[in-house]
Amino acid sequence: MTVPTAPPPAALATGFGVRAAARVVAVPDGRGSTGLPVLEGEGPFALRRLRSAGREARACLVGAMSAPLGGDALALSATVADGAALRFTTTAATIALPGRTGAPAAYDTRLDVGEDAVLRWLPEPLISAGGSDLRMTTRIDLAPSARLVYREEQVLGRAGEDTGRLVTRLTVRRAGRPLFDQELAYGPGAPGWAGGAVLGGYGAVGQLIVVDPAFEERPVERTLLGETAVLTPLAGPAALVTAVAPDALCLRRHLDAAANLMDW
Repeated sequence: MTVPTAPPPAALATGFGVRAAARVVAVPDGRGSTGLPVLEGEGPFALRRLRSAGREARACLVGAMSAPLGGDALALSATVADGAALRFTTTAATIALPGRTGAPAAYDTRLDVGEDAVLRWLPEPLISAGGSDLRMTTRIDLAPSARLVYREEQVLGRAGEDTGRLVTRLTVRRAGRPLFDQELAYGPGAPGWAGGAVLGGYGAVGQLIVVDPAFEERPVERTLLGETAVLTPLAGPAALVTAVAPDALCLRRHLDAAANLMDW
């Protein structure tokens, strides 16, 4: 697996928003643990090292400014090299806010996980504030022996307000082949998003994807996790948990319960 070394471009403020990128690279340190030779961010991205745990390096994103605002274009990437292990978190929720021009914001995430590598991607929720317009894309590329835990949570509107417009696309590829590809849209202009076939009136939605080669011999079983969450095996050594809930706290409980059920 080739580990990129070029730094991210510097943040650039324009009349249409902020352009900023951040990058994390995790590699084995030769002592049975994982090092972070690259931990770089600009603009709203402030990356911090946390205390490692065994083989696993830990990194945290600290929001340095309000973002994404309408018109912003943000990019975040992480590379976990062969044999490395990384846990990524954030200190607080990300809030999508309206900008001055009415232009949508873009937030692109790219994750690459090598052979015998492990990535736990566990950020805090994204909150779609009223009047905002955000397009999020996440692409994850896994080597055949890579393991992944990926969590995403969206809260549609702050207390007492309507949601903004939110469009998300999540693509997971394993060994170069599609494993999961999903696009969702909520808020103004998205047909049927609040109806019974999608959210059923709930204001928080999330999913947890676990990819583990061990599932090839011991696949998970479809399991209902209460009335609004379900654990489903995917066509591959993977499992998907999908949940809706009245608020972020209840949503997190659903996803944590599923992770414990799978011993992750």
